[in-house]
Amino acid sequence: MIAENRIETGCSRKGRLEAESTGGALSGASLQMGGEGGAVSLLARVLDRNNLNRAYKRVKKNGGAPGIDEMTCGELLDYLREHGAELIASISQGSYRPHPVKRVQIPKPDGGTRQLGVPTVVDRMIQLAIVQVLEPIFEPEFSDGSYGFRPNRNAHQAIKQACKYYEEGYRYVVDIDLAKYFDTVNHDLLINMLREKVNDEGLISLIRKYLKSGVMENGIVSPTDKGTPQGGNLSPLLSNIYLTRFDRLLTSRGHKFVRYADDCNIYVRSNRAAHRVMSSSRKYLERILKLRVNSEKSAVGSPLYMKFLGFSLYRSRSGTRIRAHGKSIERFKAKLKYLTRRNQGISVESVLSKLKSYIGGWLGYYAIADMKKMMQELTEWVRRRIRMYIWKQWKKVRTRFAKLKSLGTREEQAFQWANTRKSYWRISGSHILTTTLTNERLANLGFENFAKRYEALHLSYRTAVYGTVRTVV
Repeated sequence: MIAENRIETGCSRKGRLEAESTGGALSGASLQMGGEGGAVSLLARVLDRNNLNRAYKRVKKNGGAPGIDEMTCGELLDYLREHGAELIASISQGSYRPHPVKRVQIPKPDGGTRQLGVPTVVDRMIQLAIVQVLEPIFEPEFSDGSYGFRPNRNAHQAIKQACKYYEEGYRYVVDIDLAKYFDTVNHDLLINMLREKVNDEGLISLIRKYLKSGVMENGIVSPTDKGTPQGGNLSPLLSNIYLTRFDRLLTSRGHKFVRYADDCNIYVRSNRAAHRVMSSSRKYLERILKLRVNSEKSAVGSPLYMKFLGFSLYRSRSGTRIRAHGKSIERFKAKLKYLTRRNQGISVESVLSKLKSYIGGWLGYYAIADMKKMMQELTEWVRRRIRMYIWKQWKKVRTRFAKLKSLGTREEQAFQWANTRKSYWRISGSHILTTTLTNERLANLGFENFAKRYEALHLSYRTAVYGTVRTVV
């Protein structure tokens, strides 16, 4: 049983109990009446018991690092039991002040860093409660060309739509990259956009406080006069609201486009039209929305070569299809090489466990692409690196001799190979290791044939997109 305070129409009620079966963190919240006809205000809906409990469960499930107060997700429930009523009252009365977010620098794959903001777990819960109320209001307003951070929409659908546009004859793409988009959103413009659908100044004020809450980096708090810190639960929704005006502009001009958060591709039929659209889009984004277009990364070109969400397109006899972009493959292989480096000093089982986890996540995203042959080649390459890793662990001659003998090698041959001076990489591809450290033995150690895993995932993605897939022998 969870004992809680309840705030109801401005009065507190001590010791109210809520059954554990509800799984909630808060026993109640005030529903302030306002507006015409005594309608429930949006802020009151945010603070509704069921809405807050649902937000709490999502925060607990998502986990994540603590904010500047160092409170973990596991400690959130105890905090809410003790301070839940006080928290709700302060938000209702407008006195609540969000904590600054913790600034974290994340390296980008192509160089540079991405600035993430980590809110406290309490602020993450409140932000989710806001999103749960506002998302149904704004979702109908969003464009069909927008796929990022929306219910029942994902990057796979976005790249499939790009493929469809290319098939329809839109063979040129305007790839617009916004420089540090989440850090440059204009607060006043965003608040005005919110007011178009949100007639509740209490909720508007709370959102503005989150926008102005500041960031802490190296122990120093800095104010934020623009941007929606990437990493917060409210930021994705606000970013979509902000760019909806650009979506509407493109739609009004009859353009075909696919946008995933701040990654936007516009598809046109000619090179001349592409350059014209690039110019007009840049003017609107910079002059009207006060954003900055990255000239180095924005470009006009062919979807067959340009990278979008890690993918690009290619033409085959069966039509236009999806492939993983070359840079995505390069980064994947570099990560595999890092995970199987020889000087880790951990067991081969631990290496294989890390590999399985990383490859599983990568394939979960990229398995929609056609890359059967490449996955087979990479599987063999990683197997060879694992054999090299094991050979490195058998560092001493007597260890190599004993291991080779235990794996069925004749004594004379085991002695000869145990004393070899060939490099680790040459040995890893030799007959002696492929016949002793066989594929079956590596599988027993925990090596997963990720080429087969890819084929299973790829088939499921194709079935989901195209319906029943006919196998061609």
